[in-house]
Amino acid sequence: MAKKWWTLLAVCVGTFMLLLDVTIVIVALPDIQRALHAGFGDVQWVVDAYALALASCLLTAGVLADRYGRRRLFSVGLVVFTLGSLLCGLAQSPLMLIVSRAGQGIGGAIMFATSLALLGQSFQGRDRGVAFGVWGAITGVAVSLGPILGGVITTGISWRGIFLVNIPIGVAALAITRRRVDESRAPHPGRPDVPGFALLTAGLVGLVYGLIRAGETTWSDSGALTALAAGGALLLGFLIAELTVAEPMFDLRLFRKPAFVGGLCAAFTMNGSLFAMYLYLVLYLQNLLGYSALATGARLLVSSGAMLVAATVAGRLTERVPARWLIGPGLLAVGVGLLMMTGLDADSTWTHLVPGLIVSGLGAGFVNPPLASTAIGVVEPARAGMASGINSTFRQVGLATSIAALGSIFTNSLQHRLTDALARTPLADRAGQLAAAVRQGQGGAATGAGLPPDQQQVLRTAIRSSFTGGLDDLLVVTGVVALTGAVLATLLIRRKDFTARPQNPG
Repeated sequence: MAKKWWTLLAVCVGTFMLLLDVTIVIVALPDIQRALHAGFGDVQWVVDAYALALASCLLTAGVLADRYGRRRLFSVGLVVFTLGSLLCGLAQSPLMLIVSRAGQGIGGAIMFATSLALLGQSFQGRDRGVAFGVWGAITGVAVSLGPILGGVITTGISWRGIFLVNIPIGVAALAITRRRVDESRAPHPGRPDVPGFALLTAGLVGLVYGLIRAGETTWSDSGALTALAAGGALLLGFLIAELTVAEPMFDLRLFRKPAFVGGLCAAFTMNGSLFAMYLYLVLYLQNLLGYSALATGARLLVSSGAMLVAATVAGRLTERVPARWLIGPGLLAVGVGLLMMTGLDADSTWTHLVPGLIVSGLGAGFVNPPLASTAIGVVEPARAGMASGINSTFRQVGLATSIAALGSIFTNSLQHRLTDALARTPLADRAGQLAAAVRQGQGGAATGAGLPPDQQQVLRTAIRSSFTGGLDDLLVVTGVVALTGAVLATLLIRRKDFTARPQNPG
């Protein structure tokens, strides 16, 4: 087998592991919350620590890969990610798990920043379309298997197994990479942009910390406002630094290409809509409706299965259909699907979500393959590392900031709705305490232990109506985010902005 196909195999195995880890973790979060006595903010950080580490390190990793070798950095990423997975599996506290997840994110960043560049360097012409099509299909398979595999492992063994499963996969991917993948690097690589890396990392952490803290306290909390202001100032400083340093890791001149901007908008809104919403749908299915991790994973297959089917079709169409006519309509379907899930109430069952899960899953499947090729299709091959790193950064920033912002919206909505629902009942003075209990994962009747039966029924109805009302708010917000991305992607992604690759239309 030619080495380029071994490269495709190694990249797909690594990508499979990364995406499998994301979906497995989301399904297991309620079990983690209970086992480690974690709060709602801790649950958000389990996801966001990973996403923030990815976002912060991707650009630097791309530059280092161009300079020191993409195969070498990809191997390093595999090692770091695998070790991080081991530490996650051994975590004894929420803090240890969050820190270990950040370690996973660092390894994942190195892999993400190099994977598409490795494919772009190894494949040309028609084979490039085949490679990106296979990669897109693999992403769909990983997302499809994640919920059900996470449910099987969490229910049958333990939530720790969802991290430990990465170890044999990582070892296999490392062996293939070291033996079969050719090295490649940019002919004139840049230098690491240390000031930019520091400013970007600190800015993103401040922004997300402020959003999560605002959800745990109030939007007028001085700590939250200070963190948000500091995060914004640091991110502004990052942009200024990138304009002044000799070799920026984020070349702002790329913003002159509308197609590049359109790809970033699509990346941000894709991860900031449906993928961020998965966390809150899982909490609804497990903490409120009482499904196990396995039952939750099986139900999410409605979405991920549709995603797999659409990704397979989109992978075949990527070389024949302009990217805007896959990405734009795909995000439109995501937005419509999210809005179709609204209308939840205290009596709703999970079947209410099914039509929207199918439509949004199909839309997401049509977005991913062409978005991957667009990420590096608008730059010359020598800058593929930077371009893929920037696109992946926007994906993770979209996920991290959206989860944090949605958490704040949900917390405030839950508090207000529960207070209103209990206003004229004997439980009125306990609304704040009960809202906190729901955020801790106690969404069922356990929060009413010791109450008379009639009050327990009132409480159960109030909790369900308040939770579903808050979830409705999030579905509307994420639906609008996806629809906005659809408009921007359709308007901005133009064929003429792509480099001269006839088989890769824009």
